[in-house]
Amino acid sequence: MSNKDTTPPPKTVRGRRRPATPEEVSARMEPRLLNIGFGSTVVADRVVAIVSPNSAPMKRLKDEAKKEQRLIDATHGRRTRSIIIVDSNHIILSAIQAETISQRFLTVKENG
Repeated sequence: MSNKDTTPPPKTVRGRRRPATPEEVSARMEPRLLNIGFGSTVVADRVVAIVSPNSAPMKRLKDEAKKEQRLIDATHGRRTRSIIIVDSNHIILSAIQAETISQRFLTVKENG
């Protein structure tokens, strides 16, 4: 192999998993947290969508999640200004604007 070869090492070596690199271990050990307001955070890698709650489909989504006990209310009694959908199909309500959370999300992804 030449020094200029930048292909990553194979995932397995003789049928066994190769040891994780320090970067991979660090990425698994330290989840990047997204601040959704008032001291609440969400693991940024699990966020699927950040949407505004104003449309009828989003209100239906919120009502269905509440009925199925998949709703997490992080508004601390304030008005819901954004809905965060995560990969576990849970719905998280936040009192912070969707645009603000989206900007924070992009910052976390760039810095992480």
